[in-house]
Amino acid sequence: MGGQAKGKKKNKPKKKENRPNRVGLSPQERMKVRMHVKAKRKTAEKYSVQQLLEKTEEYMDSFDFEMASLFCQRALDLEATNLQALDMLGHIHSEMGDILKAKEVFQRAVELSPDVGHRKYMSLGQIHTGQEAVDFYLKGIQILLSALEKQGPLGASAFPEEDTDLPTERDVSVAYCSIAEIYLTDLCMEEGAAVKCKEFIERALHYHHDNPEALQLMASYLFSNERNQEGKEYLLKSVAGWLPSQKAASGLEEDLQVCSIPPYESRITTAKLLIEAEEYEVNIFCVHIRWSVLSSSLWLLRTGNESSVPSFASLQTAQWTLCFCVCSVCMCCQVEQ
Repeated sequence: MGGQAKGKKKNKPKKKENRPNRVGLSPQERMKVRMHVKAKRKTAEKYSVQQLLEKTEEYMDSFDFEMASLFCQRALDLEATNLQALDMLGHIHSEMGDILKAKEVFQRAVELSPDVGHRKYMSLGQIHTGQEAVDFYLKGIQILLSALEKQGPLGASAFPEEDTDLPTERDVSVAYCSIAEIYLTDLCMEEGAAVKCKEFIERALHYHHDNPEALQLMASYLFSNERNQEGKEYLLKSVAGWLPSQKAASGLEEDLQVCSIPPYESRITTAKLLIEAEEYEVNIFCVHIRWSVLSSSLWLLRTGNESSVPSFASLQTAQWTLCFCVCSVCMCCQVEQ
């Protein structure tokens, strides 16, 4: 009856969401994608990227790399180009033995920032071999030296408490040591390998003249060239840089810190070289330091019994030998009486 027809409601256009392409996926795969998107959204509401990376670091410090990888991946879901997250994820994959994934992650970091940040190149150098490894180390050193030049003559030593991640000349020295070691091993048969090895050791010592690792590499080089007396001098100087008894003999009074002790592989080489140099007394002290720092964890790995960790004195009484120091599986070998 004369009433006007109601106008049709206009349908408002729906907001387009950035949904992943699910074409060709099975129902199970679609479900996984939906769950991932939901978890990503929930994570974004609960944690910031920085908080996720802090949790990642906590789990890495406690050697729970599976949980660390989950939190790190969540951070990358929120910010795919975060270089810190990529660096952490690369190290997590390395620790978990997935070298291929580690390479992919570090290469992604290189693509995003090829000329800033040396650590990704050092990591790539560690997980590659031969000339490839050398090239990565050299690129990392180039970035290191550029950063040091910008910092000025004092470098990171001018403000050590402000930023411990600032590059130092010691970092350059360590990188050159890594290259020298490659010419002592992987590339030892290459033409001119000995000359290049010595050159990189000398560069390492130029940037850090009392670096124990560089001094020890020079000792290895000299021993391999049958210059045993010179090699012995460099070796003892290297050990004097971190072994308490040798520090005292050298007039160095600073306390030994765990962080100043060379890495495991380096100490194994130290023990072998000391045996070659017939410095058995120093070698025993070297064993003692290894025991002081690592006894509990090694014994737990071997026996699972925390209460039964023996003292170093008891090891001597039981006639435990220097095999303890040089055993490649990091376990103790007991000599029968």
